[in-house]
Amino acid sequence: MNISNNIYVRFFSIVVLLFQITLIFAQSKCTSIICSNKPSISQLEIAFSKSGKNKEELLKVLRHYKNNPLKQKAAKFLIENMPYHYGYEGDALNKYWKYFSCLPVTKKSNSELIDSLQKSDGYFVFESLHRVQDITVIKASYLIDNIDFSFKVWKEQPWGKNVSFNDFCEYILPYRIGDEKLMKWRESYYKKFNLILNSIRKQPQAENPIFAAQTLLDSLCKEKNYFTETFPIGPHVGPQISNWRSGSCQDLTDYLTYIFRSVGLPGGCDMMLMRGDNNVGHFWNFVLDKTGHTYFCSLLYSSHKMEEASTYWNPKGKVFRDLFSLNDDIISDLGDNEQYVYPTFQTPLIKDVTPIYAGKKNQTMDILINKLYRMPKTYEKLYLCMSSYTDWVPVGWGKISNNRIIINNIEGGVVFCLATYHNGIVYPLSDPFLVDKDTGSITFFEPQNEKRNVVLLHKFNLFIEPFISRMVGGVFEASNDSNFQNKDTLFIIKNKPVRLFNVVPIETKKKYQYVRYFGPKDSYCDVAEISFYQNNKDTIPLKGQIHGTPGCMPQDKSHEYTNAFDLNPYTSFDYYKPYGGWTGLDLGHTYRIEKIIFTPRNRMNFIIKGDIYELLYCKHGNWLSAGMQKAQSDSLTYSVPKNALLYLKCHSRGTDERIFEYKDGKQIFW
Repeated sequence: MNISNNIYVRFFSIVVLLFQITLIFAQSKCTSIICSNKPSISQLEIAFSKSGKNKEELLKVLRHYKNNPLKQKAAKFLIENMPYHYGYEGDALNKYWKYFSCLPVTKKSNSELIDSLQKSDGYFVFESLHRVQDITVIKASYLIDNIDFSFKVWKEQPWGKNVSFNDFCEYILPYRIGDEKLMKWRESYYKKFNLILNSIRKQPQAENPIFAAQTLLDSLCKEKNYFTETFPIGPHVGPQISNWRSGSCQDLTDYLTYIFRSVGLPGGCDMMLMRGDNNVGHFWNFVLDKTGHTYFCSLLYSSHKMEEASTYWNPKGKVFRDLFSLNDDIISDLGDNEQYVYPTFQTPLIKDVTPIYAGKKNQTMDILINKLYRMPKTYEKLYLCMSSYTDWVPVGWGKISNNRIIINNIEGGVVFCLATYHNGIVYPLSDPFLVDKDTGSITFFEPQNEKRNVVLLHKFNLFIEPFISRMVGGVFEASNDSNFQNKDTLFIIKNKPVRLFNVVPIETKKKYQYVRYFGPKDSYCDVAEISFYQNNKDTIPLKGQIHGTPGCMPQDKSHEYTNAFDLNPYTSFDYYKPYGGWTGLDLGHTYRIEKIIFTPRNRMNFIIKGDIYELLYCKHGNWLSAGMQKAQSDSLTYSVPKNALLYLKCHSRGTDERIFEYKDGKQIFW
């Protein structure tokens, strides 16, 4: 062999050796269950390896469908993803479920119900439950029943022809929704809710899942649902939620998801990990139409209509969809080092659907790295965060490229912050910033050395509460006729009240014996307090005999018309009918009215005299105090750095608090 051939042989041998080393290294990297490049059979083998003594039950399912390739493929889908699913069991579940079963039948308030159950049963402790991995306990008979019934509804329904196999697997086939106790539910749900669809099944429109979903929604919205966010933290309630129809937005979303799956509708749960205007997440339902487009709905929304996702109104920032399968793309982006991967994304059974909801306003965020306090380490992940009180919660992630931070799929109108995560702690890397919803322009809240005075009237966004806006259009009237057959208008409320005590000067020379507040349409005459004054400088209101329309919501005499004159701004009148309610005084004699002070029905988020407040402003990732004050009236005045993001904390009562900026003399909450 000549020298050139020998060199060639050596070169070829080295290439082969390097290839083998690379192959071995790649295989070693794929020993983890989260390797996205591994064939499905390997995912199946790994699932078997985690099943322990339960492996034979899983093999029974695959053997059962050996002559039905499509059902066997569906079975593999469930088994491959089963290692990521589990439920909670334990005697304490009965104590937990009791909250949900009692709410529809109790006459107590939510807080009274909770106190009562805690006194009678003791506290529910989530940690007292034990986690059970599906892969180690699920039985072949359970899986086979689930698969067969899922295929039955998929194939028998007219809309099933427009549901792809992939969508079927992800949104109809799954046997569980979250971490609820594992139990059978499909047949009972089917018998109860499939009957509702008999009237439309033969209509041409029934080939569209949205038509069937709307029919169900029309029927379900005739039932009363019992919403609360005050119950103890626990697992998903489970299929028996249909008996109670009570709980949080997540619980009622679960209820509708069970129904959709039971009749073969491709739907489930979409969510904001953190709301753009509040301190919590939010959940609602979606359904795919016959072309795969997303429509949304909720048993809690007043419209009761299936609407296109791009019309969804709440400020979102980011939107995700629940999946049964593991999202390998997220793992590929963030890796599997739990020290630096935020828990939500460690086992991601979700996918980003922000573009579906943002539509034409879907944006890519592009920020220069000089906006960071420090550069993240190579092993750290860069997270997009939204606020929860004064904490920052990761809702997305980005990458640094060419000295720029790039984050895809954003809807603006929300305040964000960039941060890293390490062992349970989120470390802010930037000042908070607002992304404009229409233009995508970014405005940072960077506190300046120069200060300015701010006048604060409330600590939470009042405009997302229904009571404040219900006063717009309300009328203060006066008459010398007790039946108000002949009456004069003293004042019409044209704007939403922005403070606890709203002062209205009255210009009239006439004198009246009877005065009242008449609520506008659909307002239930909601009002907390009213005072009429003979002189503009008076501090003591006129007194008289209280008159009004009796009856309140709830019908327990707790919100009667007399509350408007009890000198307590935190009790209120809530008439039992949407329109026709009024409350007023017979003054006994005629008086000239020069001033009215009124308070809207409220949740005690205005500034309350005597309470202790502390104003915080965000600087370099820290919330710094601008001082504590005891309120002397229904407003506070502070001096703070210009251009700072603010947060008003009440140390006396309540938890409703939210970030805001001060602009043009007003608090603007985000």
